Amino acid sequence: MKTFRVGLVGAGYVSEFHIKALKRLPHVRIVGVTDLDPARAQATGLPSFRSLAVMAAEGLDVVHVLTPPDSHAIVALEALALGCHVLVEKPLATSVDDCDRLAGEATSRGVNLCVSHSLLGDPFVAKALHLVRSGAIGEIIAVEYLRSSNYPPHRGGPLPPPCRDGGFPFRDLGVHALYLLQEFLGDIQDLRIDFRTSGARSRDPNLHFDEWRALVRCARGAGGIHLSWSIKPLQHQLIIQGTRGTLRADLFSMFLTRRFHTPLPKAVERVVNAIGEAGSIAAQVSSNAVRFMAGSIQPYQGLHNFVRNFYDALATGGPMPAGVEQARAIVRWTEQAAREADHAKAKFVSQYRPSDRPAVVVTGANGHLGRAFVNRLIDEGEFMRLFVRRLPPPEILHHPQVEVTLGDLGDPEAVDRALANATTVFHIGAAMGGGWEAHEAATITGTRNIVEACHKHRVGKLIHISSLSVTDWAGHPAERPVTENSPLEPFPQQRGYYTRAKLEAERIVRAAAQERSVPALILRLGQMWSESSPLITAAVGMRAGRRLILIGDRSIRLPLIHVDDAVEAMVKAARSPFTDGRIYQCVGDGSLTREELASLYAQGREPHLRIIHVPMGLACFLARGIEWLLNLLGRPASISPYRLRSAYARLVFDCRKAREELGWRPRVKTGAALRKQLLAWRVPAQYLGGQPEMGRDLANTPGILDRREEAHASATARPGDHVGVEGEPH
Repeated sequence: MKTFRVGLVGAGYVSEFHIKALKRLPHVRIVGVTDLDPARAQATGLPSFRSLAVMAAEGLDVVHVLTPPDSHAIVALEALALGCHVLVEKPLATSVDDCDRLAGEATSRGVNLCVSHSLLGDPFVAKALHLVRSGAIGEIIAVEYLRSSNYPPHRGGPLPPPCRDGGFPFRDLGVHALYLLQEFLGDIQDLRIDFRTSGARSRDPNLHFDEWRALVRCARGAGGIHLSWSIKPLQHQLIIQGTRGTLRADLFSMFLTRRFHTPLPKAVERVVNAIGEAGSIAAQVSSNAVRFMAGSIQPYQGLHNFVRNFYDALATGGPMPAGVEQARAIVRWTEQAAREADHAKAKFVSQYRPSDRPAVVVTGANGHLGRAFVNRLIDEGEFMRLFVRRLPPPEILHHPQVEVTLGDLGDPEAVDRALANATTVFHIGAAMGGGWEAHEAATITGTRNIVEACHKHRVGKLIHISSLSVTDWAGHPAERPVTENSPLEPFPQQRGYYTRAKLEAERIVRAAAQERSVPALILRLGQMWSESSPLITAAVGMRAGRRLILIGDRSIRLPLIHVDDAVEAMVKAARSPFTDGRIYQCVGDGSLTREELASLYAQGREPHLRIIHVPMGLACFLARGIEWLLNLLGRPASISPYRLRSAYARLVFDCRKAREELGWRPRVKTGAALRKQLLAWRVPAQYLGGQPEMGRDLANTPGILDRREEAHASATARPGDHVGVEGEPH
């Protein structure tokens, strides 16, 4: 057989599986890869080239086009013009006209053009097609395609297509559903699409439409499609219903089952089918798991088979496994659905563009602190612009003092738009969960984008919200108060993604203030609490069902701050004359020990909650074992001895600098307020004289834009009067 010299255009996610499939073919030699991002091309381990033309100079017979859908046609046309056979990732193009141009170019050049309808190579789909065509389940009435998925998190920079285009999810996965329905039910005659935003808390906030349903009328029956980016666990199923039976192919779990119509009584038939299906699933899953571990089944096995079939067709001169005519019809219906979603998203986003009006800009306005701060600004009559990924509650969204602009902190263009005409920026937004990519994009890249926009638009002041976790908790002497000048965390990778990202973000802000004169202040706030927030957090202990495990020293007092006191610190920072990037840490007056908080909570809310104390030494020993096991399995460990020693270190935080320079004083006595609230849960309020008054009177306070210098060195302050977590002056 002839050896085919192959070049890849695009080094994104799917390229990994094309490369693996090609390496399994004996008559294929991969020449190299090109990508707009040279680093991504180099990461494949293949020779990288700056363009397709340069790579073609090395000699190419075949080109795989693995770029985003909107560039498929232009890249494929270039490859065809070079005289290469072309395999294009689905969809072939984003318009029927482009499909026709590609077909014409391939014919004129005498080369082959194929689209990667890879599920046609899946062994379970192939088996289902064989059973259907052999009449095993009678006449086909309907086919359902169910798929849930997720996308890699945005790592910063211009938004990728899944986040940018409203119709991308259907262009990405709807294609699979359509060509499978066409294969089982004949030509598609009509398609009705419904897409929406689910509102699920777990959904990707950058994906505008995460729930898709379609009703498809075909020549020989009806098809249904359900695509979801919210449903968990992930599913990938194909259900074929006929007049004499039903087939169910689970393409993730790797099995195909069949239910028969029998002359037995209905109740008996159901039992027989259920038992038979269960036995078949157990046998297939066990067998395929062994084959997977042995390497005879690969991830994306359908793609491997499809690529092999493509090269077999090239070698023998046979028909392509998915030619232009098949792809043309799929592109037509895909684009009908996707473009409707594109227009719907564009119309939605256009409602939330920033105006030219000067405004206080708030990031992270949908969070706990953000919501409280926005309400404070409303009370003070400020006009503000909220930069968020999700719309705030209606009472905020439609308030006359609020305008909302949608965007991602990692997207520099969106941040730049949001900060135009900003007077003051309160940067609260940061990643609170997810993997490192999410923290890198939102917290690090997001902060860098905020700083660049502040510098460009000459914003009057940036108030950056940092965290006490950036300091060295495990290594700090217990007898010495933590100050703003205390050593920073020396091993952020061991502390976790949040600390690592917040530490880098703080450094970005300080460098911008000191080296580029970006006016900024940094607030390191304690652990936030309010009447509505959960009180039993990881800082208190670890939940395990009805057990609460307190690790290490039970008498540690938590560095809590009431959300109203945190808001007050932000206001004081904005009004202060300081703009040189200096840092202030703020912790509330008084607190409860971990033991007190846990015991009062259990008495008031969960009488059956059992509190267990584990010595730090034993906990570290167990954590080391868990860490070793997870590392052995190739999974990152969320627990380690170092993280435990850091999380439950006995520390006292010196807040004297915030008191003396900002004039900040916590108004809520945290220990007393928490104790009263916890007791109020246990004892009827009428016996305590009503619910505790936790808030403050915010009326008649000066606005954020009022730059009057306040008495930041209050005459009432006593030298050395600073508060740590014990709540007493030191």
